[in-house]
Amino acid sequence: MPAVHGSCHCGKTKFELNAQPAELSSCTCSYCAKSGALWAYCGPDDFKLLTPEGDRALYKWGTNTIEHFFCDACGVATYGISPAWVDNKPDFSVKRLGINARLLDDVDIGVIPVTVIDGKNLW
Repeated sequence: MPAVHGSCHCGKTKFELNAQPAELSSCTCSYCAKSGALWAYCGPDDFKLLTPEGDRALYKWGTNTIEHFFCDACGVATYGISPAWVDNKPDFSVKRLGINARLLDDVDIGVIPVTVIDGKNLW
């Protein structure tokens, strides 16, 4: 299956996924609600940052358990790194990435099922 590419608004931050996401998540936590992102989750081996790490900015809030990355030029939320969830709690030994699916090129996100995550109350 061909890789799926994505980028921020200005194109400075570029990345690829090994495959098109089969499902998306809409989180209700304050960060996700305000950024408006729809998240496609994958493992670290399924994501590749195509631009230098120095061209991104990092935001951590509250518990400092999630790394929210965004473009340092246009400010668009691009992806995040968080612990995986196992049995309704974070497993800090396993990392997962949440990619802002709204940034994916040539992917019709309107046909991909969306699950709402009650992030407002989980963290």
